[in-house]
Amino acid sequence: MSPSSTMTASKTRTEKDSMGTMEVPADVLYGASTQRAVLNFPISGRPVPMAIVRAYGTLKAACARANAELGLVDKDRAAAIERACEAITNGLKDHGGLERHFPVDIFQTGSGTSTNMNANEVIANLVCLERGAPIGSSKDQAYLDAGGVHPNDHANYGQSSNDTFPTAMHIAAATAIKNDLLPALDRLATALEKKAKEWDDVVKIGRTHLQDATPIRLGQEFSGYARQIRQGQTRLERALETLAELPLGGTAVGTGINTHTRFGSLVAKGLGKATGCGFREADNHFEAQHAKDAFVETSGHLRTIAVSLSKIANDVRWLGSGPRCGIGELKLPAVQPGSSIMPGKVNPVICEAVMMVCCQVVGNDAAVAMGGLGGIGSLLDLNVAMPVMAANVLDSIELLANGSDVFREKLVDGLEPDEDRCAALIEGSLAMCTSLAPVIGYDNAAAIAKEAFASGKTVRQIATEKKVLPEGELDKLLDARSMTEPEG
Repeated sequence: MSPSSTMTASKTRTEKDSMGTMEVPADVLYGASTQRAVLNFPISGRPVPMAIVRAYGTLKAACARANAELGLVDKDRAAAIERACEAITNGLKDHGGLERHFPVDIFQTGSGTSTNMNANEVIANLVCLERGAPIGSSKDQAYLDAGGVHPNDHANYGQSSNDTFPTAMHIAAATAIKNDLLPALDRLATALEKKAKEWDDVVKIGRTHLQDATPIRLGQEFSGYARQIRQGQTRLERALETLAELPLGGTAVGTGINTHTRFGSLVAKGLGKATGCGFREADNHFEAQHAKDAFVETSGHLRTIAVSLSKIANDVRWLGSGPRCGIGELKLPAVQPGSSIMPGKVNPVICEAVMMVCCQVVGNDAAVAMGGLGGIGSLLDLNVAMPVMAANVLDSIELLANGSDVFREKLVDGLEPDEDRCAALIEGSLAMCTSLAPVIGYDNAAAIAKEAFASGKTVRQIATEKKVLPEGELDKLLDARSMTEPEG
C-alpha cells in the first residue's frame, strides 16, 4: 500500500484535495483543505475557539455511532472514528495540543466549512496513525479498500459543514453555559444572598438620581443584587432550551439531501447522553440553518447578565468610595496598591475589572447581532457569519463566568459595612422629612428640609425647634428602620 502523501526536504508533505496538490507541514494532522484555509485567512491569528473543536469531536463521534446504527458506515470504521474523536475531545495531548492541528482563523468562510474539513482531516489522519499508515494515507485507494477512513466519505458521512458547524456552536455554547457560567452565577448569587441576610439590620440612606432618598436597609439592596443574578440564571435556562434544537440532519440547505431521515434525531439523542444537555433535532431545519436566531437570543441573555453585573459592581464601587471624602458606607477589601504616586491609595480594582468584562460582553453581543442580520450573516438558505458569532458568544460565556467568580472571591466575600457611617448619613439626610409629609403636609415638610440645608442642621433638629409635632410622635416618624418597611 503506497500513501498518497510524500515527504519533501523542506519538512512538508504533498497532499491532494479536489483542487489539486498542496504542501502541508509534515507533522500536522490536517490536510490540504485546511492548509488552503490557513493560507487564505491570515487575518487575526486567533483560531476558532477550542471549545468548538472539542464540540466537533463530540459531534463527529455521535455521527459515527448513528451511521453505524443505521448501517451506513461499517462498525469498524465508525469505532475508529469514535476513538479519533475521543482524542480530539481530550485535547490531542499525545500530539502537541489542539491548536497545532486546528489553526484556521476565526475570520474564515462564514459557514465554518474550513473548520469542518479541518476536523474531518484530523480524524482521518488519527485513524491512519492508529492503523500504522503514514499521515495523509486517507486518500489512497488501497488504504481505503483495507478499511481506512476517508475524511469526506466516512468522517463526514450524512453531514455538511452547513449543519455540523451550527450544531457544534450549540454544543459548545450549551455545555459552557451549563458547566461554567450557571455554576459561577449560582455561587455569586449565594454570596450576595448571604450578605443580604447578614446586613438586614443595617439601615442606610437610599439614593435616587445620586441624591439623598428615603432610608433603605443594606440587606434590601443586596437582596436586589442577588435577585438580578438569579434572574440571569433563569434567562440562561431559557437559552439552553433554545440551544437544544440542533440543525444537524439538514445537510446543505435544510432539505436533508444525502442523509438518512433518522440521522438527525439519532445524533441529537447521542449528544444529549454525552453532554447532559437536552438536545433534540430541530423542528424546522430551514429556520435552524438559514438563520442563527438561537445564538442571537443567547447572546442577548448574556448581554443582560453583563448589564446586571455591571450595575452591581458600579453600585458597590460608589458605596465604597472614599475612604473619607466619598460615600464610604461599604468597606471594600484592599487587594493591591492603587497608585504609583499617592501612597496609601486603594482603588476598587475588582469592580473596574468586572465592569470592563461587561463592556466587552456588550460589544460581543453587537458583533453577534450583526452576524445574525439578514444581508450580513443570515442570507437566503444559510448564515455565513457563524465563526465570528461562535467566537463572541463563547468569549462572553467565559468572561462572565470568570468575572463572576473573581467578583465573588476577591470582593463580595470580603465586603463589610461601615455601620457608623450609614447611621450618620441617615441622620444628616434631608430626605428624612419625607415621613413628616403625610402628617404636616408636603409644603411644610419641604420648608423644614430647606431650612435644615441652609442652616447645616438636621431635619430632626429643625422639626424639634419648631415643635411641629410632639417629641414622641416626631421620634416615631423619624425612625429610620420603620421607613424601610411598608405600613401595615
